[in-house]
Amino acid sequence: MLFPSLKPALRGNQPLDLIWLALGSVPLVEFAAHAKPGALVLDLQHGLWDRMQLEAAVGAASGRVPVIVRCAENSHAAIAHALDAGAASVLVPLVESVDDARRAVSAGRYPPFGSRSAGGVRPLLAGVDAMLAADREVAIGLLIETVQGIERIDEIAAVSGVDYLFIGTGDLSLSRGTADAEVIERDCERVLHVARTHGLPCGIFTGEAGAARRAFANGYRMSVSANDIDMVKQGFLTARERACGAL
Repeated sequence: MLFPSLKPALRGNQPLDLIWLALGSVPLVEFAAHAKPGALVLDLQHGLWDRMQLEAAVGAASGRVPVIVRCAENSHAAIAHALDAGAASVLVPLVESVDDARRAVSAGRYPPFGSRSAGGVRPLLAGVDAMLAADREVAIGLLIETVQGIERIDEIAAVSGVDYLFIGTGDLSLSRGTADAEVIERDCERVLHVARTHGLPCGIFTGEAGAARRAFANGYRMSVSANDIDMVKQGFLTARERACGAL
């Protein structure tokens, strides 16, 4: 494996704090990695990352911190895009069925375990044997973020090759048609329970450090302690308030 694997942390019992990055800034990735979180998430579904930025970001961070890539979609091309850059894990969006889960797992594995195509600049650096060794360390995460995904969570979690489940709370609220905390919490608790039943770590998107801490206390293994959009936005707002608020 060229870069740190996520799998040892997934096998452990310690909380895994995540920093979520969407702005497409490689320098921000370096700052985030310097904070030594459990892992970084590069959001290719809604973020501003292009292919060259992704390659540079993984290179900047992965010597110190495992990198998870939230793929743009559940397709062979999108998953290969992330893994060829050297990501330790892919977080595959909008998984709503067993077929979706199987497609994600297959796209993330080389034959005979899957259908991932061999290639990419980083995977080819050390040759075929190193590629196959790295393949064993790739972690496949599934984003559960719709009502359909919640309703089929038992079957999804049972798919062989899935390494963890992750709840996308924002999209789940949209899918439910409500942001009612009690309704969304029931959905989240159902996913958490099923994940535990199948021996899978379960993560959840949280907006800030306090919410992440509460998620860990409630049994989630992964949560988001910070994201670049909110950190930058709040930093500017706070600085201006301190400079001009009393004038």
